[in-house]
Amino acid sequence: EVRLVESGGGLVQTGGSLRLSCQASGFARDDFAIGWFLQAPGKGRERLSCLDRKIGFTYYRDSVKGRFTMSGGNDKNTVYLQMNSLKPEDSDVYYCVAADGLCREDETGFDYWGKGTQVTVSS
Repeated sequence: EVRLVESGGGLVQTGGSLRLSCQASGFARDDFAIGWFLQAPGKGRERLSCLDRKIGFTYYRDSVKGRFTMSGGNDKNTVYLQMNSLKPEDSDVYYCVAADGLCREDETGFDYWGKGTQVTVSS
């Protein structure tokens, strides 16, 4: 059974930093795509970032380029999202997502979802 478990969310002031972690388990192969989606209140889920191991590329949403960085842990089942220069508009529930295939932009392209972790940036 595939599981994704997020951690590291919380409350931070504008300009601060947080690091989210996602621990994956249950994958038969280690080249699965993994990333993060957002869901703000009243909005649909939107892709924030995605590490596509098959092609060795990481996608980022335009609004976070230069501020957020995905990285891997010592094992391929752990990824981190380092978030710097946080803004109130970054406040969201952040979901770790994964797929056996490539990174897709739409949420339907991801078969596996964590429960989400809340990030709140105060002004």
